[in-house]
Amino acid sequence: MKGNPVQIATGELSGGGRPSEDRILVNADSTLVVVLDGVSTLTDDTPRGGWYAQTLGEEVISVHDRAQHLDLRITLHEALTTVAGEHGLVPGASPAATVAIVRHRPHDHMVDALVLCDTPVVVEQRDGFEVLRDERLETLVRLSPARDVMFEQLRAGCGFTAPEHRRVVQQLRDHQIQHINQVGDPLAYWVAEATPAAARHAVVRSWPVSDIKRMWVMTDGALAGVEPYGLWSWDAFADACTAIGPQQVVETIHSYEHDDPSGIKHPRYKVSDDKALACIGFGPMA
Repeated sequence: MKGNPVQIATGELSGGGRPSEDRILVNADSTLVVVLDGVSTLTDDTPRGGWYAQTLGEEVISVHDRAQHLDLRITLHEALTTVAGEHGLVPGASPAATVAIVRHRPHDHMVDALVLCDTPVVVEQRDGFEVLRDERLETLVRLSPARDVMFEQLRAGCGFTAPEHRRVVQQLRDHQIQHINQVGDPLAYWVAEATPAAARHAVVRSWPVSDIKRMWVMTDGALAGVEPYGLWSWDAFADACTAIGPQQVVETIHSYEHDDPSGIKHPRYKVSDDKALACIGFGPMA
């Protein structure tokens, strides 16, 4: 990519009241971007999601820098194995994280991406936008009757602090936990935790760098600005990231959520989620 260096800009914001558990990490030569959404354990007795996301992201970069042409699923598998082993993490009792990785291979003129759970990668190409997704968690949640109950309660004005909202959120979490990283389970979803084999179930894709103008990697808190809130189309979102920058984009989403403080317009788990957004520019398309 002579004359067209990769440009990376980021925006991050806590959902409020505590440090964000989302993380964006970039390696020294900006050829690898890792975005993670940390998921806490159910109690504070073990390390929380932000620690896990940071630790795993650093290990992904370390593995990549030692072996830059591995299949990204192998890179993630090795990182998961190391983190679980060094910190004594146990499946089912470990913090977890979604993972998205974008890797630029300048000598091969290729860009690779990996998505594990609900942290998508969006690519602007000649003919429009491609969204690389892992939809298994979303599919599982849609199948739970508790989701519809939660939506109905919020639309009726019960709010996020009501006991009935907390109960239904716990039901949804219990439903999810039954199917996390379960081999042979048709409803399984996969997430980075203490089961390294989850990496083999990641969604991967590669593109010639000449086909790509820009890419975005984001946690679900930032994705919400397009889906489901509809603040922007993908075209408008791309333009906003350029015009006002990713930090202002995530702040705009945050403000929108606080204009709907009870979830009546857009039912969801909580008022505002953590947000992390990385914008990756590859210069003009050939």
